[in-house]
Amino acid sequence: MIGYITLGSSDIKRSGEFYDQIFEVLGAKRIHQDETSIAWATDKESVVFTTIYPANGEPATAGNGTMIALRADSQEQVDSLYKKALSIGASDEGAPGIRSGGFYCSYVRDLDGNKLNFHFNPNLT
Repeated sequence: MIGYITLGSSDIKRSGEFYDQIFEVLGAKRIHQDETSIAWATDKESVVFTTIYPANGEPATAGNGTMIALRADSQEQVDSLYKKALSIGASDEGAPGIRSGGFYCSYVRDLDGNKLNFHFNPNLT
């Protein structure tokens, strides 16, 4: 259903370095890079995740109420992603733990303030 996700960034190089480390844990690799954007995916069927300079030339801002949820394979992988993100400059928005519906989640903000959720739902395995 979703083809790709795009988040604005004010520093593509820095954003790329951040997400390279996050997506390494999830098994995704860069599939595109130019002077204005970088994209990652796990395979040809997966949703593509892109960071990009805003086309209107205005500064990138995090959307109020916008969050991207990245699915993990286990609670341990949620923990690993959360620790990795914090170690490379993300800010804490909620430590790993069980949330509504039985999801095991953690929340961080990337280097541009975009909110990310790392989650595992044992009810869907």
